[in-house]
Amino acid sequence: MVVTQSKGIARIVLSLAALSALLIVFYNYSTAIPGASSLLPTGDKFVRPKTGGSLKGIDPLLNPEKGPPGKLWAPGETNRTSATLLSLVRNNELEGMISAMRDLERTFNHKFNYPWTFFNDEPFSAEFKERTRKETKAEVRYEIIPKEHWEIPSWISKDLMKESAEILTEKKVQYSKLESYHQMCRWNSGKFYEHPALADVRWYWRVEPKVHFFCDVDYDVFRYMEDNDKTYGFVINIYDSPESIETLWPQTLEFIAEHPEYIHPNNALKWLTDSKNRPNHNHKANGYSTCHFWSNFEIADMNFWRSKKYKDYFDHLDRAGGFFYERWGDAPVHSIALGLFEDKSKIHWFRDIGYQHIPYFNCPSSPKCRGCVAGRFTDGTGLDQEDCRANWFEFAHMD
Repeated sequence: MVVTQSKGIARIVLSLAALSALLIVFYNYSTAIPGASSLLPTGDKFVRPKTGGSLKGIDPLLNPEKGPPGKLWAPGETNRTSATLLSLVRNNELEGMISAMRDLERTFNHKFNYPWTFFNDEPFSAEFKERTRKETKAEVRYEIIPKEHWEIPSWISKDLMKESAEILTEKKVQYSKLESYHQMCRWNSGKFYEHPALADVRWYWRVEPKVHFFCDVDYDVFRYMEDNDKTYGFVINIYDSPESIETLWPQTLEFIAEHPEYIHPNNALKWLTDSKNRPNHNHKANGYSTCHFWSNFEIADMNFWRSKKYKDYFDHLDRAGGFFYERWGDAPVHSIALGLFEDKSKIHWFRDIGYQHIPYFNCPSSPKCRGCVAGRFTDGTGLDQEDCRANWFEFAHMD
């Protein structure tokens, strides 16, 4: 009986959080997002697939890949910029980390020798340090996450968090009861770039254990981003589990109603709010398409995360509690912020970087790629509908 009542209270609290945010926005929405009625692209070359989000048969990855346009700096042609390869990893993930390092060193970093920075909420073992150092000629840093960046904030109710986890489990949301997963999502969303070890670093390439890289990258990707005024680079663009983020969009609307000045005129709102492809997702997520850049791969400018607009946004979300009462991930949080507060032309699809994080791929058609079938999206079945690139191409751009 007590458990049933607790779950009922948790459901009411979460429902009221979404409803209150929506009511606040009801009166502010028309002025909160400049140009909201004129965001459809004109003269767009992309034609949406007739069924679902799958790009089978029309995937631009099937076309010969030549890499991004403009000057690309080859090894030794210029000095490195302020950047690092970054990974949040535990000691027991060593084998998966070694595998990912070998792939990225082989395809990219043995040519450029950017430093590796490993983060953990506990000390790295001697074995972890010894073996990872052997995989690269570059500098390797091993950093501990400060407790105040990792621990559950004082304003989070442990009882409500536990009750909410039960509800999420009923909805089959993965990792609902895994406290460290919630902590990881919060840290990746709004804390990693505040670590003292990154104070003088601008760019990062996020690398996770067990990922694979298939294509030789012969140019400095960080210099490409810097020289071409890019903010964020992705490879995979998919839908999220709407059950895990039911109040994220309402809380976002509440924030932008209070701070309409943060909305960029050339935003990607249509990508964030599309409802014609996966209407059930949009409905369950209270107006959010759930499209997001899969952030297990991201090459990004930490100056964006360090900006006042993003820090204000993260602080708003952090106080709302959804990192712990729901399962807000850093991928949708990053993606919504970029889609609203950044010029969408500064978001770059690294179509030439072959990549896999189970169960999804980014596989270019290029002689520089080995072990990856061009245009392959997934190694699973029934997952083609999870591909959200069609939305990005239609409502943003294909470059």
